[in-house]
Amino acid sequence: MATDGADYRRLLHGRQNSHQAPVDGADGFEDDNLAAAPQSPPHNIGASSQRNLGSADWGVFGSMKIVLFKSKLNLLIPCGFLAILIDYTSQNQGWVFPLSLLGIIPLAERLGFATEQLGLFTGRTAGGLLNATFGNATELVISIHALRSGKLRVVQQSLLGSILSNTLLVLGCAFFGGGLACGKTEQAFRKEDAVLNSGLLLMAVMGLVSPAMLYYTHTEVNLGQSALALSRFSSCIMLVAYAAFIYFELSNSRRRDEASEGGGGDQGDDDYEYAYPEISKWEAIAWLTIFTAWISVFSDFLVGAIEDISLGVAIGSSTQISMFVIPFSVVTGWMTGQPMDLNFHLFETASLLITVLVVAFLLQDGTSNCFKGLMLILCYLIVAASFYVYADPNIDGV
Repeated sequence: MATDGADYRRLLHGRQNSHQAPVDGADGFEDDNLAAAPQSPPHNIGASSQRNLGSADWGVFGSMKIVLFKSKLNLLIPCGFLAILIDYTSQNQGWVFPLSLLGIIPLAERLGFATEQLGLFTGRTAGGLLNATFGNATELVISIHALRSGKLRVVQQSLLGSILSNTLLVLGCAFFGGGLACGKTEQAFRKEDAVLNSGLLLMAVMGLVSPAMLYYTHTEVNLGQSALALSRFSSCIMLVAYAAFIYFELSNSRRRDEASEGGGGDQGDDDYEYAYPEISKWEAIAWLTIFTAWISVFSDFLVGAIEDISLGVAIGSSTQISMFVIPFSVVTGWMTGQPMDLNFHLFETASLLITVLVVAFLLQDGTSNCFKGLMLILCYLIVAASFYVYADPNIDGV
């Protein structure tokens, strides 16, 4: 039975005052009609009603209070401005890099928060795509600044490290933690989504393997140019494939939502429906713009302070990094005159290929457990140890 926004505000009010004794009868919390209401909110609740349920703060000042003062990580934001001050007033650049990095961390977290808030005004699939896109905005902005500075190997190794950490360490910890929480019960997920993402990762690896093999077998038609031309062509193809992936997901989101609603959905869907936005849609868009701009500013100083160290990036979506951020970096380098290519060196490409194959194999049955998570974590330790003893043949970053 559908209910209106007033019923849900009444329900929320009753939960907030649950310490009071329940009142029987038509006006009490134990009303039969109210108790029989569905546990997920109706789809026709407007943004204002959702906002009333999610937060008591209104207007610009309420939005600033939520976004700027809700997270303790925001205490690190002044570090970014301090890095700018040191860069302009001192010759000692040693503090610019760590301070810029500390300043970017809370901005990246708040960017993710604003993305999640905006995603609550869209469907589940569109919200997930928003999280994936803006979740990797930090990597994308830093990569553009690194490309402008000619640090091509920094871009390659940072994005490769992000993919490896996501597919092995992050996924492994999620499986391991979920296995501990659920005990002997295996967790199930959509096998179709796992297979699709694994296929996209394998397609990305194909795009990386071809230039590397062409370069290291010395079979280029034009020595030093064929691998670069192939990289640019493959990057354009990968961007088209990623755009088709987004279209496919969005076109099927309505069908999936209708199917989940008709079948009662699952617990994950219920959790999603209970997440009410704390700020309005346009406030979320405004904060996304502000945080992206400041990440760009801080990234410029961070990249400028890099010497012979690789760049650590925030956690993002492996599929989007491999299918969008990496080829986008190649195309951006092409437009700016930087010879950025998909030749990630043979050792790095082989590590990525093995990683994707391991993950694809473990995801093919659509279930996860504690042992699978442990396997991924141990695989990550092997890869990390391999890169620890790996000597970069091109340490200068070009």
